[in-house]
Amino acid sequence: MNQDKEVLLSLKDLQITFGDGKSKFVAVDDVNLEIFKGETFSLVGESGSGKTTIGRAILGINPTSNGDIIFENKKINKKLSANERKDVTRRIQMIFQDPQASLNERATINYIISEGLYNFHLFDSEEDRLEKVTKMIEEVGLLPEHLYRYPHEFSGGQRQRIGIARALVMEPDLIVADEPISALDVSIRAQVLNLLKKFQREEDLTYLFIAHDLSVVRFISDRIAVIRAGRILEVAETEELFLNPLHPYTRALLSAVPVPDPVLAKKKELIVYDPAMHHYETDKPKFVEIKPGHFIYANEAEQEGYHDYLAKKGM
Repeated sequence: MNQDKEVLLSLKDLQITFGDGKSKFVAVDDVNLEIFKGETFSLVGESGSGKTTIGRAILGINPTSNGDIIFENKKINKKLSANERKDVTRRIQMIFQDPQASLNERATINYIISEGLYNFHLFDSEEDRLEKVTKMIEEVGLLPEHLYRYPHEFSGGQRQRIGIARALVMEPDLIVADEPISALDVSIRAQVLNLLKKFQREEDLTYLFIAHDLSVVRFISDRIAVIRAGRILEVAETEELFLNPLHPYTRALLSAVPVPDPVLAKKKELIVYDPAMHHYETDKPKFVEIKPGHFIYANEAEQEGYHDYLAKKGM
């Protein structure tokens, strides 16, 4: 991993299981990754791949069965004191996928954004609280008078802006953004992504951006991890992953990205990933650095093939 950048969050040999005995299900297995301070790290995979499960484990919602979640050099997937857990909860916030379901329909926007401030006593006076909330609602592109309305009075894009304001008013270090634009119209998605990038520049925020669409994360990500069936298969910087996708599953995901030009779309070859082609018995795979900053889950035979492929491309 890059030694020149400060690691904010790392996952080491992470495993998450549900159920017991014969009904035990391994949702996430042997996940290792690092997220650097100030970057947007995207976790991409199809539905049921375990990406949201990982995000919820980081927030302490899902228990882990093995491995470590380390935030600023401190393990957080263990029993923490009340003050320690409170500090982690404030510093790691989440933006949810469905802006309608994640907002209390009976509460005003003023209360929704202020709830964390109340719970963590992050204001000096009522005047200070209102000033913080008003400033935040304006930062996300809404108006102060919107504070006294209810969620049902807003569009999907506006509700997501409220969700962003609720997370950012806590002044977090890390935000887990769980498919924050998938429920929005295409015309609104770019606005929300630009808003997230704006706050990152101004506040030096770090994002774990969870998505199923590689074309979306290309715009916002510094690095991307591809996950399937609870296991990370490939990690690389964004342009490196798009220019030199190595794992067959990554190539399949990229081939599924829609092409707006109908002529080019007809010529595009759809790649279908067959997991049966990657059944390991003796030559077991492991997560290795195939070239600087580019990691892949492969056995020795596959590693040789990837090295040959990169050599032919002059890399």
